[in-house]
Amino acid sequence: MNKSDVKYQSYIRILEEELVPAMGCTEPIALAYAAAKAREVLGCIPDRVYIGVSGSIIKNVKSVIVPNTNHLKGIPAAAAAGIIAGKAEKELEVISEVTQEETERMARFLEEAQIDVEHVDNGIIFDIIVKVCKGDSYAKVRIANYHTNIVLIEKDHEILLEIPVEGEKEEGLTDRSLLDVESIWDFINTVDTEDIREVLQRQIEYNTAIADEGLRGDYGANIGSVLLDTYGTDVRNRARARAAAGSDARMNGCELPVIINAGSGNQGITCSLPVLEYAKELNADEEKTYRALALSNLIAIHEKTGIGRLSAYCGAVSAGAAAGAGIAYLCGGGYKEVIHTVVNALAIVSGIVCDGAKASCAAKIASSVDAGILGYNMYLRGQQFHGGDGIVTKGVEATISNIGRLGKSGMRETNEEIIKMMIGD
Repeated sequence: MNKSDVKYQSYIRILEEELVPAMGCTEPIALAYAAAKAREVLGCIPDRVYIGVSGSIIKNVKSVIVPNTNHLKGIPAAAAAGIIAGKAEKELEVISEVTQEETERMARFLEEAQIDVEHVDNGIIFDIIVKVCKGDSYAKVRIANYHTNIVLIEKDHEILLEIPVEGEKEEGLTDRSLLDVESIWDFINTVDTEDIREVLQRQIEYNTAIADEGLRGDYGANIGSVLLDTYGTDVRNRARARAAAGSDARMNGCELPVIINAGSGNQGITCSLPVLEYAKELNADEEKTYRALALSNLIAIHEKTGIGRLSAYCGAVSAGAAAGAGIAYLCGGGYKEVIHTVVNALAIVSGIVCDGAKASCAAKIASSVDAGILGYNMYLRGQQFHGGDGIVTKGVEATISNIGRLGKSGMRETNEEIIKMMIGD
């Protein structure tokens, strides 16, 4: 693939758009971002807050700890963090710089302010509306379809920004339909690694740091440590354990950023840390490591394009399959090994549901990484799942399409039932 090709330049931009830093779980952080922006537009600390969120936002904010809040959880806490301490210009690192005084002010704000939360259904999966009020003045901010996509800013009945929301179209992003596995394979084998070095090196540094912290500290159910204590330190188990440990820390209040993938820190962790562990084991050089990471990241984004940002289909599944592809490449596999690894992995764990962000995400990540590694080792031994085996169909693109259909359309009602269970309906 030549540098002048449309796909070459698009794939570079997609990596730059998707592999960005985020502090904490991305849904509460998106809510904090909206709240910080609304407070900025209002010009003061409000005394009344209205929050309207789609069901999937409720699901992913309910049980996860918001970083830099002294272990607060939930929608009001995320909004309070953004209002009191948020710096809107930092987007998904909006609450990365918080003082002890601000943390104390958050707690007081939650006690004193009127905060109303409503489940809204405007026909899209990802929807956040924050309205902050002081006296007769108000400011409103809406984020739709992806985490930093502000589509409405309004103050005192004056529209300052309005972008039409057309279904679940991701306005302002590079066209993801340009992604396909064969072209991704061409790209990662021909890309000038200087063009992807900065974005991938940042992923290596950030995600390695949070995995290290997850193994050092006491976070959630400590799945990473449990795996190492139980199954030992061979590379397959280290790959699972380090990915799980990164999630352990991230879901349970660690105040380190991660580099996300397809809007999710857990997916960013899952499609990078196992690849890095195999690169270390195999003494892969820097260039080969970057190519393996690019492969894993782009396949994960490609899989998620059909599913959507939020779904009842666990995002770790697609990221684990993508990690398996990166591992296959590091181990000397070619295109056939990569595509069969992806299909096999998807066939193994596509039944995992997403019931919100919380400690158990780490265990789901471990299972998904294991499926990616198993998928590769199956193919090495002449074993594979064939078209007609359940949701597997002929060709990697057709199988990925089926996964998108399952995650987006087939599990829509499942998502609603999960949300009802979580809010006690």
